Amino acid sequence: MERGQDTLQHCVSPLPLAGEGRVRVDDMAKHHPHPPLRVDLSRERERWYPSPVGLARIYPLPLAGEGRVRVVGMAKHHRAVSVLRRSIYNGALCPTRNPTMAATPLNPFDLYDVRSLLSEDERAVQDAVARFTDERVIPIIGDCFDKGVFPKELISEMAELGLLGATLPTEYGCSGLNGVSYGLICQELERGDSGIRSFASVQSSLCMYPIYAYGNEEQRKRWLPDMAAGKVIGCFGLTEPQGGSDPASMKTYAKKDGADWIINGSKMWITNGNLADIAIVWALTDDGIQGFVVEKDFAGFTAQEIHKKMSLRASVTSALFFDNVRVPDANRLPNVKGLKGTLGCLTQVRYGITWRPIGAAIACFSEVLEYSKSRILFKQPIASRQAVQLKLADMARRITMAQLLSLQLGRLKDAGTMQPTQVSLAKWNNCRMAIDIAREARDILGGAGITTEHCPIRHALNLESVITYEGTETVHQLVVGREVTGINAF
Repeated sequence: MERGQDTLQHCVSPLPLAGEGRVRVDDMAKHHPHPPLRVDLSRERERWYPSPVGLARIYPLPLAGEGRVRVVGMAKHHRAVSVLRRSIYNGALCPTRNPTMAATPLNPFDLYDVRSLLSEDERAVQDAVARFTDERVIPIIGDCFDKGVFPKELISEMAELGLLGATLPTEYGCSGLNGVSYGLICQELERGDSGIRSFASVQSSLCMYPIYAYGNEEQRKRWLPDMAAGKVIGCFGLTEPQGGSDPASMKTYAKKDGADWIINGSKMWITNGNLADIAIVWALTDDGIQGFVVEKDFAGFTAQEIHKKMSLRASVTSALFFDNVRVPDANRLPNVKGLKGTLGCLTQVRYGITWRPIGAAIACFSEVLEYSKSRILFKQPIASRQAVQLKLADMARRITMAQLLSLQLGRLKDAGTMQPTQVSLAKWNNCRMAIDIAREARDILGGAGITTEHCPIRHALNLESVITYEGTETVHQLVVGREVTGINAF
Protein backbone atom coordinates (compact mmCIF):
# COMPACT_ATOMS: atom_id res chain seq x y z
CA MET A 1 0.00 0.00 0.00
CA GLU A 2 1.25 3.41 -1.03
CA ARG A 3 -0.57 6.29 0.61
CA GLY A 4 -0.87 9.70 -0.97
CA GLN A 5 -0.55 13.16 0.52
CA ASP A 6 -2.40 13.47 3.82
CA THR A 7 -5.17 10.81 3.72
CA LEU A 8 -6.24 11.42 0.16
CA GLN A 9 -5.89 8.32 -1.98
CA HIS A 10 -7.64 6.06 -4.47
CA CYS A 11 -7.28 2.38 -5.27
CA VAL A 12 -7.04 0.72 -8.68
CA SER A 13 -8.87 -2.58 -8.95
CA PRO A 14 -9.30 -4.30 -12.35
CA LEU A 15 -12.56 -6.19 -12.95
CA PRO A 16 -12.76 -9.19 -15.31
CA LEU A 17 -15.81 -7.77 -17.08
CA ALA A 18 -16.48 -6.11 -20.38
CA GLY A 19 -18.03 -2.71 -20.52
CA GLU A 20 -17.29 0.81 -19.60
CA GLY A 21 -14.60 1.75 -17.12
CA ARG A 22 -16.24 3.00 -13.94
CA VAL A 23 -15.01 5.20 -11.12
CA ARG A 24 -16.73 5.04 -7.75
CA VAL A 25 -15.92 7.90 -5.40
CA ASP A 26 -16.20 6.87 -1.77
CA ASP A 27 -16.08 8.98 1.35
CA MET A 28 -15.30 12.05 -0.65
CA ALA A 29 -13.38 14.78 1.12
CA LYS A 30 -13.36 18.39 0.11
CA HIS A 31 -11.41 19.39 -2.93
CA HIS A 32 -7.73 19.07 -2.23
CA PRO A 33 -5.32 21.55 -3.80
CA HIS A 34 -2.50 19.11 -4.46
CA PRO A 35 -1.93 18.43 -8.16
CA PRO A 36 -3.20 15.05 -9.37
CA LEU A 37 -0.75 12.35 -10.33
CA ARG A 38 -0.93 9.83 -13.19
CA VAL A 39 -2.52 6.55 -12.27
CA ASP A 40 -1.13 3.17 -13.32
CA LEU A 41 -4.02 0.99 -14.52
CA SER A 42 -2.21 -2.27 -13.98
CA ARG A 43 -3.58 -5.66 -13.05
CA GLU A 44 -2.60 -5.28 -9.44
CA ARG A 45 -5.53 -5.86 -7.12
CA GLU A 46 -4.88 -3.15 -4.57
CA ARG A 47 -2.59 -0.19 -5.16
CA TRP A 48 -3.01 3.21 -3.59
CA TYR A 49 -2.30 6.47 -5.38
CA PRO A 50 -2.54 10.18 -4.58
CA SER A 51 -5.92 11.62 -5.53
CA PRO A 52 -6.85 15.24 -6.27
CA VAL A 53 -10.05 14.70 -4.31
CA GLY A 54 -10.70 12.45 -1.38
CA LEU A 55 -10.67 8.70 -1.23
CA ALA A 56 -11.51 7.23 -4.65
CA ARG A 57 -11.68 3.68 -6.00
CA ILE A 58 -11.20 3.19 -9.73
CA TYR A 59 -12.37 0.08 -11.57
CA PRO A 60 -10.73 -0.14 -15.03
CA LEU A 61 -12.20 -2.90 -17.20
CA PRO A 62 -9.99 -5.02 -19.51
CA LEU A 63 -12.42 -4.58 -22.42
CA ALA A 64 -13.32 -0.97 -21.88
CA GLY A 65 -13.44 0.01 -25.55
CA GLU A 66 -12.26 3.58 -25.82
CA GLY A 67 -11.00 3.56 -22.26
CA ARG A 68 -13.81 5.79 -20.95
CA VAL A 69 -14.44 6.30 -17.28
CA ARG A 70 -17.84 7.00 -15.67
CA VAL A 71 -18.01 8.70 -12.29
CA VAL A 72 -20.96 7.36 -10.31
CA GLY A 73 -22.48 8.19 -6.97
CA MET A 74 -21.77 11.12 -4.71
CA ALA A 75 -24.30 13.29 -6.49
CA LYS A 76 -24.28 15.82 -3.74
CA HIS A 77 -20.55 16.39 -4.16
CA HIS A 78 -20.75 17.71 -7.69
CA ARG A 79 -17.65 19.85 -7.36
CA ALA A 80 -15.49 16.97 -6.17
CA VAL A 81 -16.83 14.63 -8.84
CA SER A 82 -16.23 17.26 -11.50
CA VAL A 83 -12.65 17.71 -10.34
CA LEU A 84 -12.04 13.96 -10.53
CA ARG A 85 -13.66 13.71 -13.95
CA ARG A 86 -11.51 16.57 -15.28
CA SER A 87 -8.41 14.91 -13.85
CA ILE A 88 -9.31 11.69 -15.65
CA TYR A 89 -9.87 13.26 -19.05
CA ASN A 90 -6.88 15.61 -18.71
CA GLY A 91 -4.64 12.60 -18.30
CA ALA A 92 -3.94 12.86 -14.57
CA LEU A 93 -5.75 9.54 -13.95
CA CYS A 94 -5.38 8.51 -17.61
CA PRO A 95 -7.22 5.22 -18.29
CA THR A 96 -5.65 3.35 -21.18
CA ARG A 97 -7.25 1.65 -24.16
CA ASN A 98 -5.77 -1.60 -22.93
CA PRO A 99 -5.36 -1.71 -19.16
CA THR A 100 -3.12 -4.74 -19.52
CA MET A 101 -0.54 -2.49 -21.21
CA ALA A 102 -0.16 -0.03 -18.38
CA ALA A 103 2.62 2.50 -18.75
CA THR A 104 5.75 1.86 -16.69
CA PRO A 105 8.02 4.78 -15.84
CA LEU A 106 11.02 4.75 -18.15
CA ASN A 107 14.62 5.11 -17.10
CA PRO A 108 15.49 8.63 -18.33
CA PHE A 109 19.04 7.46 -19.01
CA ASP A 110 17.93 4.42 -21.00
CA LEU A 111 14.63 5.32 -22.66
CA TYR A 112 14.74 2.39 -25.10
CA ASP A 113 15.77 -0.16 -22.47
CA VAL A 114 19.03 -0.86 -24.27
CA ARG A 115 20.20 -2.69 -21.17
CA SER A 116 17.64 -5.43 -21.91
CA LEU A 117 19.56 -6.12 -25.14
CA LEU A 118 22.70 -6.97 -23.18
CA SER A 119 23.59 -10.47 -22.09
CA GLU A 120 23.77 -11.36 -18.42
CA ASP A 121 27.57 -11.27 -18.53
CA GLU A 122 27.56 -7.86 -20.23
CA ARG A 123 25.23 -6.45 -17.58
CA ALA A 124 27.44 -7.87 -14.84
CA VAL A 125 30.49 -6.15 -16.35
CA GLN A 126 28.65 -2.84 -16.60
CA ASP A 127 27.42 -3.08 -13.01
CA ALA A 128 30.89 -3.87 -11.65
CA VAL A 129 32.52 -0.93 -13.44
CA ALA A 130 29.64 1.38 -12.52
CA ARG A 131 30.16 0.55 -8.82
CA PHE A 132 33.89 1.20 -9.15
CA THR A 133 33.21 4.54 -10.82
CA ASP A 134 30.63 5.59 -8.24
CA GLU A 135 32.62 4.49 -5.21
CA ARG A 136 36.23 5.13 -6.17
CA VAL A 137 36.39 7.59 -9.07
CA ILE A 138 33.65 10.18 -8.64
CA PRO A 139 34.43 11.07 -4.99
CA ILE A 140 38.01 12.10 -5.84
CA ILE A 141 38.09 13.04 -9.50
CA GLY A 142 37.06 16.71 -9.10
CA ASP A 143 40.05 17.40 -6.86
CA CYS A 144 42.35 15.43 -9.18
CA PHE A 145 41.17 17.53 -12.11
CA ASP A 146 41.67 20.75 -10.16
CA LYS A 147 45.20 19.75 -9.15
CA GLY A 148 46.15 18.22 -12.50
CA VAL A 149 46.97 14.86 -10.91
CA PHE A 150 46.31 11.35 -12.16
CA PRO A 151 45.17 9.04 -9.30
CA LYS A 152 47.76 6.28 -9.73
CA GLU A 153 46.33 4.40 -6.77
CA LEU A 154 43.41 3.33 -8.96
CA ILE A 155 45.61 1.37 -11.38
CA SER A 156 45.83 -1.74 -9.22
CA GLU A 157 42.08 -1.64 -8.58
CA MET A 158 41.33 -1.47 -12.30
CA ALA A 159 43.66 -4.40 -12.82
CA GLU A 160 41.93 -6.43 -10.11
CA LEU A 161 38.60 -5.83 -11.86
CA GLY A 162 40.08 -7.15 -15.11
CA LEU A 163 39.70 -3.87 -16.98
CA LEU A 164 43.19 -3.82 -18.54
CA GLY A 165 43.35 -5.69 -21.83
CA ALA A 166 39.83 -6.89 -21.10
CA THR A 167 39.18 -8.40 -24.55
CA LEU A 168 42.44 -10.35 -24.80
CA PRO A 169 42.62 -14.10 -24.04
CA THR A 170 42.69 -15.36 -20.48
CA GLU A 171 45.91 -17.28 -21.12
CA TYR A 172 47.72 -13.94 -20.90
CA GLY A 173 46.08 -12.96 -17.64
CA CYS A 174 43.31 -10.98 -19.35
CA SER A 175 39.53 -11.26 -19.05
CA GLY A 176 38.61 -12.55 -22.51
CA LEU A 177 35.52 -10.31 -22.75
CA ASN A 178 33.66 -9.43 -25.94
CA GLY A 179 33.64 -6.08 -27.70
CA VAL A 180 30.34 -4.92 -26.21
CA SER A 181 31.65 -5.53 -22.70
CA TYR A 182 34.75 -3.49 -23.49
CA GLY A 183 32.54 -0.69 -24.76
CA LEU A 184 30.54 -0.74 -21.53
CA ILE A 185 33.79 -0.54 -19.55
CA CYS A 186 34.75 2.56 -21.51
CA GLN A 187 31.30 4.09 -21.04
CA GLU A 188 31.25 3.66 -17.28
CA LEU A 189 34.84 4.82 -16.76
CA GLU A 190 34.17 7.92 -18.88
CA ARG A 191 31.11 8.63 -16.75
CA GLY A 192 33.66 9.20 -14.02
CA ASP A 193 36.29 11.04 -16.03
CA SER A 194 38.02 10.84 -19.37
CA GLY A 195 41.42 10.81 -17.68
CA ILE A 196 40.69 7.50 -15.96
CA ARG A 197 39.19 6.03 -19.10
CA SER A 198 42.12 7.27 -21.23
CA PHE A 199 44.58 5.42 -19.05
CA ALA A 200 42.67 2.16 -19.35
CA SER A 201 42.00 2.41 -23.08
CA VAL A 202 45.58 3.34 -23.98
CA GLN A 203 46.86 0.45 -21.88
CA SER A 204 44.37 -1.94 -23.47
CA SER A 205 43.75 -0.89 -27.09
CA LEU A 206 46.96 0.91 -28.01
CA CYS A 207 49.60 -1.03 -26.07
CA MET A 208 48.42 -4.52 -25.18
CA TYR A 209 46.48 -5.01 -28.41
CA PRO A 210 49.44 -4.40 -30.81
CA ILE A 211 51.65 -6.71 -28.75
CA TYR A 212 48.98 -9.40 -29.01
CA ALA A 213 48.06 -8.77 -32.67
CA TYR A 214 51.45 -7.93 -34.16
CA GLY A 215 53.95 -9.42 -31.71
CA ASN A 216 55.24 -12.97 -31.40
CA GLU A 217 54.38 -15.45 -28.67
CA GLU A 218 57.53 -14.66 -26.72
CA GLN A 219 56.61 -10.98 -26.63
CA ARG A 220 53.02 -11.77 -25.60
CA LYS A 221 54.14 -13.91 -22.67
CA ARG A 222 56.79 -11.41 -21.67
CA TRP A 223 54.59 -8.30 -21.53
CA LEU A 224 50.88 -9.03 -21.46
CA PRO A 225 50.43 -10.72 -18.05
CA ASP A 226 52.26 -7.92 -16.22
CA MET A 227 50.37 -5.29 -18.19
CA ALA A 228 47.04 -6.92 -17.33
CA ALA A 229 48.08 -6.86 -13.67
CA GLY A 230 48.99 -3.18 -13.82
CA LYS A 231 52.64 -3.93 -13.04
CA VAL A 232 53.84 -2.64 -16.43
CA ILE A 233 52.31 0.53 -17.89
CA GLY A 234 52.42 1.32 -21.58
CA CYS A 235 52.05 4.34 -23.84
CA PHE A 236 51.50 4.62 -27.58
CA GLY A 237 53.90 6.70 -29.65
CA LEU A 238 52.34 7.61 -33.01
CA THR A 239 51.34 11.29 -33.16
CA GLU A 240 54.17 13.70 -33.95
CA PRO A 241 54.44 17.47 -33.50
CA GLN A 242 54.05 18.17 -37.22
CA GLY A 243 51.39 15.56 -38.01
CA GLY A 244 48.45 14.04 -36.17
CA SER A 245 45.92 12.34 -38.42
CA ASP A 246 48.44 11.73 -41.19
CA PRO A 247 50.73 8.87 -40.02
CA ALA A 248 52.18 8.61 -43.51
CA SER A 249 54.03 11.89 -42.87
CA MET A 250 55.93 10.34 -39.95
CA LYS A 251 59.47 11.68 -39.33
CA THR A 252 60.63 9.37 -36.53
CA TYR A 253 63.07 6.96 -38.16
CA ALA A 254 64.45 3.57 -37.19
CA LYS A 255 67.67 2.44 -38.89
CA LYS A 256 68.94 -1.13 -38.78
CA ASP A 257 72.34 -1.43 -37.08
CA GLY A 258 73.51 -5.03 -36.88
CA ALA A 259 71.08 -6.93 -34.64
CA ASP A 260 69.63 -3.69 -33.28
CA TRP A 261 67.70 -0.63 -34.42
CA ILE A 262 68.59 3.00 -33.84
CA ILE A 263 65.57 5.29 -33.38
CA ASN A 264 65.61 9.07 -33.70
CA GLY A 265 62.65 11.42 -33.56
CA SER A 266 59.87 12.60 -31.27
CA LYS A 267 56.22 11.98 -30.45
CA MET A 268 53.63 14.40 -29.05
CA TRP A 269 50.40 14.28 -27.02
CA ILE A 270 51.15 10.85 -25.58
CA THR A 271 48.83 9.65 -22.81
CA ASN A 272 50.61 7.84 -19.94
CA GLY A 273 54.01 8.96 -21.30
CA ASN A 274 55.63 9.75 -17.94
CA LEU A 275 53.93 6.81 -16.25
CA ALA A 276 55.00 4.27 -18.84
CA ASP A 277 57.47 1.43 -18.41
CA ILE A 278 57.30 0.72 -22.14
CA ALA A 279 56.31 2.69 -25.23
CA ILE A 280 54.83 1.17 -28.39
CA VAL A 281 56.67 3.36 -30.89
CA TRP A 282 55.93 3.50 -34.61
CA ALA A 283 58.82 4.56 -36.79
CA LEU A 284 59.62 4.80 -40.48
CA THR A 285 62.14 2.23 -41.73
CA ASP A 286 63.57 1.27 -45.10
CA ASP A 287 60.84 -1.41 -45.23
CA GLY A 288 58.01 0.91 -44.26
CA ILE A 289 56.50 1.81 -40.89
CA GLN A 290 57.22 -0.70 -38.12
CA GLY A 291 56.40 -0.95 -34.41
CA PHE A 292 58.89 -1.25 -31.55
CA VAL A 293 58.62 -1.84 -27.81
CA VAL A 294 60.91 0.80 -26.31
CA GLU A 295 61.69 0.31 -22.63
CA LYS A 296 61.94 3.37 -20.40
CA ASP A 297 65.51 2.68 -19.31
CA PHE A 298 66.89 2.53 -22.86
CA ALA A 299 69.61 5.15 -23.26
CA GLY A 300 68.48 8.25 -25.18
CA PHE A 301 64.75 7.75 -24.47
CA THR A 302 63.11 10.54 -22.44
CA ALA A 303 59.56 11.61 -21.63
CA GLN A 304 58.55 15.18 -20.79
CA GLU A 305 55.15 15.80 -19.21
CA ILE A 306 52.96 18.48 -20.78
CA HIS A 307 51.49 20.94 -18.30
CA LYS A 308 49.13 23.94 -18.53
CA LYS A 309 46.36 21.75 -19.92
CA MET A 310 42.73 22.81 -19.67
CA SER A 311 41.55 19.35 -20.71
CA LEU A 312 42.31 15.82 -19.47
CA ARG A 313 43.83 17.33 -16.36
CA ALA A 314 43.39 14.09 -14.41
CA SER A 315 45.57 12.34 -16.96
CA VAL A 316 49.28 12.28 -17.79
CA THR A 317 50.11 13.67 -21.23
CA SER A 318 53.69 13.75 -22.47
CA ALA A 319 56.13 14.33 -25.30
CA LEU A 320 58.56 11.51 -26.12
CA PHE A 321 62.08 12.04 -27.44
CA PHE A 322 64.39 9.50 -29.06
CA ASP A 323 68.05 10.39 -29.41
CA ASN A 324 69.93 7.47 -30.96
CA VAL A 325 67.90 5.00 -28.91
CA ARG A 326 69.23 1.47 -29.44
CA VAL A 327 66.44 -1.11 -29.54
CA PRO A 328 67.14 -4.85 -29.93
CA ASP A 329 65.39 -6.61 -32.80
CA ALA A 330 63.65 -8.81 -30.20
CA ASN A 331 61.62 -5.70 -29.28
CA ARG A 332 60.38 -5.15 -32.83
CA LEU A 333 56.78 -6.24 -33.56
CA PRO A 334 57.45 -8.70 -36.39
CA ASN A 335 53.97 -9.41 -37.74
CA VAL A 336 53.05 -6.10 -39.40
CA LYS A 337 54.59 -3.48 -41.66
CA GLY A 338 53.20 -0.30 -43.17
CA LEU A 339 50.14 1.66 -42.12
CA LYS A 340 48.12 -1.49 -41.44
CA GLY A 341 49.51 -1.78 -37.94
CA THR A 342 48.90 1.81 -36.91
CA LEU A 343 45.44 1.92 -38.46
CA GLY A 344 44.52 -1.39 -36.84
CA CYS A 345 45.38 0.03 -33.43
CA LEU A 346 43.47 3.23 -34.15
CA THR A 347 40.36 1.29 -35.16
CA GLN A 348 40.46 -0.56 -31.84
CA VAL A 349 40.75 2.57 -29.74
CA ARG A 350 38.24 4.50 -31.88
CA TYR A 351 35.72 1.75 -31.29
CA GLY A 352 36.05 2.31 -27.55
CA ILE A 353 35.73 6.06 -28.08
CA THR A 354 32.28 5.57 -29.60
CA TRP A 355 31.07 4.30 -26.20
CA ARG A 356 32.95 6.72 -23.99
CA PRO A 357 31.03 9.94 -24.75
CA ILE A 358 27.79 8.19 -23.76
CA GLY A 359 29.10 7.93 -20.21
CA ALA A 360 30.09 11.59 -20.11
CA ALA A 361 26.73 12.63 -21.56
CA ILE A 362 24.79 10.53 -19.02
CA ALA A 363 26.81 12.05 -16.17
CA CYS A 364 25.98 15.58 -17.34
CA PHE A 365 22.34 14.77 -18.06
CA SER A 366 21.86 13.07 -14.69
CA GLU A 367 23.26 15.98 -12.74
CA VAL A 368 21.37 18.69 -14.59
CA LEU A 369 18.12 16.71 -14.47
CA GLU A 370 18.21 16.57 -10.68
CA TYR A 371 19.32 20.18 -10.48
CA SER A 372 16.44 21.35 -12.66
CA LYS A 373 13.93 19.70 -10.32
CA SER A 374 15.38 21.28 -7.19
CA ARG A 375 16.33 24.72 -8.50
CA ILE A 376 13.38 27.02 -7.71
CA LEU A 377 12.96 30.13 -9.82
CA PHE A 378 9.90 32.36 -9.58
CA LYS A 379 8.37 29.88 -7.13
CA GLN A 380 8.64 26.93 -9.54
CA PRO A 381 11.36 24.40 -10.35
CA ILE A 382 13.10 25.31 -13.58
CA ALA A 383 12.23 21.81 -14.86
CA SER A 384 8.66 23.13 -15.24
CA ARG A 385 9.81 25.63 -17.87
CA GLN A 386 9.38 24.66 -21.49
CA ALA A 387 12.82 25.93 -22.47
CA VAL A 388 14.49 23.63 -19.95
CA GLN A 389 12.29 20.63 -20.72
CA LEU A 390 13.04 20.95 -24.42
CA LYS A 391 16.77 20.83 -23.66
CA LEU A 392 16.39 17.85 -21.33
CA ALA A 393 14.24 15.98 -23.85
CA ASP A 394 16.81 16.59 -26.56
CA MET A 395 19.56 15.26 -24.29
CA ALA A 396 17.58 12.08 -23.71
CA ARG A 397 16.91 11.71 -27.46
CA ARG A 398 20.55 12.07 -28.44
CA ILE A 399 21.81 9.75 -25.70
CA THR A 400 19.31 7.09 -26.81
CA MET A 401 20.48 7.35 -30.43
CA ALA A 402 24.12 7.04 -29.36
CA GLN A 403 23.38 4.00 -27.17
CA LEU A 404 21.70 2.16 -30.03
CA LEU A 405 24.45 3.15 -32.46
CA SER A 406 27.29 1.91 -30.28
CA LEU A 407 25.53 -1.30 -29.30
CA GLN A 408 24.98 -2.24 -32.94
CA LEU A 409 28.59 -1.34 -33.69
CA GLY A 410 29.65 -3.62 -30.85
CA ARG A 411 27.58 -6.48 -32.25
CA LEU A 412 29.20 -5.96 -35.64
CA LYS A 413 32.63 -6.01 -34.00
CA ASP A 414 31.89 -9.23 -32.15
CA ALA A 415 30.60 -10.76 -35.39
CA GLY A 416 33.83 -9.79 -37.14
CA THR A 417 32.09 -7.58 -39.70
CA MET A 418 32.80 -4.10 -38.31
CA GLN A 419 34.20 -1.66 -40.87
CA PRO A 420 36.40 1.39 -40.09
CA THR A 421 33.85 3.73 -41.72
CA GLN A 422 31.20 2.52 -39.27
CA VAL A 423 33.57 3.34 -36.42
CA SER A 424 34.17 6.81 -37.86
CA LEU A 425 30.43 7.49 -38.10
CA ALA A 426 29.85 6.48 -34.48
CA LYS A 427 32.87 8.41 -33.20
CA TRP A 428 31.75 11.54 -35.03
CA ASN A 429 28.11 11.27 -33.91
CA ASN A 430 28.68 10.34 -30.28
CA CYS A 431 31.47 12.82 -29.57
CA ARG A 432 29.41 15.64 -31.04
CA MET A 433 26.40 14.47 -29.02
CA ALA A 434 28.30 14.45 -25.75
CA ILE A 435 30.06 17.78 -26.10
CA ASP A 436 26.78 19.49 -27.03
CA ILE A 437 25.05 17.97 -24.00
CA ALA A 438 27.89 18.96 -21.67
CA ARG A 439 27.73 22.55 -22.88
CA GLU A 440 23.92 22.71 -22.56
CA ALA A 441 24.11 21.19 -19.08
CA ARG A 442 26.62 23.78 -18.00
CA ASP A 443 24.31 26.49 -19.31
CA ILE A 444 21.32 25.15 -17.34
CA LEU A 445 23.43 25.09 -14.18
CA GLY A 446 24.07 28.82 -14.60
CA GLY A 447 26.90 30.22 -12.54
CA ALA A 448 27.26 26.96 -10.63
CA GLY A 449 28.12 25.26 -13.89
CA ILE A 450 31.60 26.74 -14.11
CA THR A 451 32.82 24.98 -10.94
CA THR A 452 34.16 21.44 -10.74
CA GLU A 453 31.72 20.79 -7.91
CA HIS A 454 29.47 19.98 -10.84
CA CYS A 455 30.66 17.65 -13.56
CA PRO A 456 29.48 19.27 -16.85
CA ILE A 457 32.30 21.81 -17.18
CA ARG A 458 34.89 19.08 -16.48
CA HIS A 459 33.35 16.75 -19.02
CA ALA A 460 32.97 19.57 -21.54
CA LEU A 461 36.66 20.41 -21.28
CA ASN A 462 37.67 16.75 -21.52
CA LEU A 463 35.46 16.25 -24.55
CA GLU A 464 37.33 18.99 -26.37
CA SER A 465 40.17 16.47 -26.44
CA VAL A 466 38.00 13.40 -27.08
CA ILE A 467 36.44 15.00 -30.16
CA THR A 468 39.97 15.80 -31.42
CA TYR A 469 42.19 12.80 -30.70
CA GLU A 470 42.26 9.61 -32.74
CA GLY A 471 40.98 11.62 -35.68
CA THR A 472 39.24 14.97 -35.51
CA GLU A 473 35.53 15.38 -36.22
CA THR A 474 36.40 16.65 -39.70
CA VAL A 475 38.59 13.63 -40.45
CA HIS A 476 35.78 11.22 -39.57
CA GLN A 477 33.27 13.23 -41.58
CA LEU A 478 35.55 12.92 -44.59
CA VAL A 479 35.94 9.17 -44.01
CA VAL A 480 32.16 8.80 -44.17
CA GLY A 481 32.02 11.16 -47.14
CA ARG A 482 34.59 9.07 -48.99
CA GLU A 483 32.56 5.94 -48.33
CA VAL A 484 29.26 7.31 -49.60
CA THR A 485 30.69 9.14 -52.65
CA GLY A 486 33.63 6.98 -53.58
CA ILE A 487 35.78 10.13 -53.81
CA ASN A 488 38.72 10.91 -51.52
CA ALA A 489 38.52 14.53 -50.31
CA PHE A 490 41.48 14.44 -47.93
